[in-house]
Amino acid sequence: MTTLDSIPSRDCCTTTRAVVVIAAVATAVAINLLIYAVGRLAGGDFSFTQDQATAQVDALTVAGFSAVPLGLGLTLVALLVRRIPWIASIAMVIAPVIAIATIAIMTIPVDLDAVSTLTLATCHLTLAPISVIAVRRLRH
Repeated sequence: MTTLDSIPSRDCCTTTRAVVVIAAVATAVAINLLIYAVGRLAGGDFSFTQDQATAQVDALTVAGFSAVPLGLGLTLVALLVRRIPWIASIAMVIAPVIAIATIAIMTIPVDLDAVSTLTLATCHLTLAPISVIAVRRLRH
């Protein structure tokens, strides 16, 4: 049982939908920061070249790239699901596809070391099940 599964479901309750979104985002940020910390401990330096300069992926970036897209997507579903119930079914497909596609779009093309690439790819993958569980909770 996950944190999201333990949230009581109430019909058409805005507060419950907000709690689901917040819990999902908090869970994603916490898990991805833990994954990031393990990647750091494993020797990942999380630096890459951008516009002839070295850029760094730090904990704040990991938290933001976890929280913002997930929070926006789940908020959109939470606002629309009562009027457009089928939006939940679409979101349960689109969210994991986006999470996986962004590995190919954002993580693999940059010149990160192997540990950093694997760590950040794992961070992307954690968003897939979290988003599906959250959308399922928003649907009911």
